[in-house]
Amino acid sequence: MTPTKRPLVVPYIAPWSGERTAAHLLVHDARGTGIVYADEHPFDRDSHGVLYKRTLHRPGVGDPLLGDVHGPRQRRAMRKLLCQVCGRAADRDARGWLWLLRADPRTPEWPEGEMTTHPPLCRRCARISVRQCPHLNDQAVAARVGRPEIDHVLAVRYRKGGTAPEPAGHADVVPIADPAIRWYLATQLVATLTGCTVVDLKTELGDRSSAV
Repeated sequence: MTPTKRPLVVPYIAPWSGERTAAHLLVHDARGTGIVYADEHPFDRDSHGVLYKRTLHRPGVGDPLLGDVHGPRQRRAMRKLLCQVCGRAADRDARGWLWLLRADPRTPEWPEGEMTTHPPLCRRCARISVRQCPHLNDQAVAARVGRPEIDHVLAVRYRKGGTAPEPAGHADVVPIADPAIRWYLATQLVATLTGCTVVDLKTELGDRSSAV
């Protein structure tokens, strides 16, 4: 059997098959006002009290799962504004950090107020992403973001069940400040992009050729 060829670039936030984690038991908290792990540890939650899905950290073990996201690394990249591809500092100038977005101008103000689970990028990795990422293709829009607000999470809500809490739906974007946040199991952070300036992609990437 011919071995599977790995991609030349595996994004920092991509998970590997060796990082799959078995399900951990969720139970109602002592007051019946939310969910907890049966063996919960302090690092299972952030400073806002948000509970996160447990995930192993074994980058490079197994095969890359390019269609998925490694929750802890995505959250680290968002909090520290790291490049989602290489994990180093994202590119920043006087106008803000560099973000690549798929064009979706629903309002005249777009991308002001856009919400995204995709962390920013450095210029080198932005060039790679435009060439290789099918999510962007020819629809990539570059923006400098002066004030990214990490104020939401991607999470699944749970409800009271007979013996254990039960999922009440699919993953949704939820404000971290939502009073019901203790009923959610989160996976990723969501940034609201404010202070946005749409910029010329080829100029930002320093590409003088006719194609990015």
